[in-house]
Amino acid sequence: MATRELSFRSADALVGAAGQETGLVEQCRQGDPRAFARLVAVHEGMVFNLAARLLGDAEEARDVSQDVFLQVYRTLARFEGRSSLKTWIYRIVVNHCHNRRRLWSRRARGASRPLEDLTPSDEAKLSRAADGGGDPYDRVRRAEQAAQVQAALLSLPFRHRAVVVLRDAEGLSCEAVAEALGLPVGTVKSRLSRARETLRKRLGGPRGGDAL
Repeated sequence: MATRELSFRSADALVGAAGQETGLVEQCRQGDPRAFARLVAVHEGMVFNLAARLLGDAEEARDVSQDVFLQVYRTLARFEGRSSLKTWIYRIVVNHCHNRRRLWSRRARGASRPLEDLTPSDEAKLSRAADGGGDPYDRVRRAEQAAQVQAALLSLPFRHRAVVVLRDAEGLSCEAVAEALGLPVGTVKSRLSRARETLRKRLGGPRGGDAL
């Protein structure tokens, strides 16, 4: 009986969250600036974190974040709700990062802002879901590990990097990753397996995904 009640509560929570998202989207479509500001506040940490992991450059991640929310604002009227709003935004972020990488390959890259040069605002976005306290030496150790993981991520082909970041860093299911990237689930699983194996070899751990 308790298990059934728990499942009902979980289902009610999902329905409630979906309803809140639908209401927020509708308010944004009606031109409510406060609603769009709330949408940005809810998703800006995720957008910046994903862009930073995919690009490895703080300045570029900030630029991409602005471009992403500009596109969200301009195209929200065409959002049909077949996927969650978050999944739809994931796809926009990955597309913008992919296009930015293509621009880098066409021209000499200028002075970049590596993730070590994050501003306090950037750090707040990246650590919003994590505890920033603890022993200072432990924070240094974690920062060094994060730098090693980021370097290994950037060595992956972009198509593999996007899959492993969405799956192992953002916690999406393979089905959700496939939906966000517009790929078959089998392709996602194949790329994920290759990416994890490459990371495992380069990081020297049992499984590359554990370090993300």
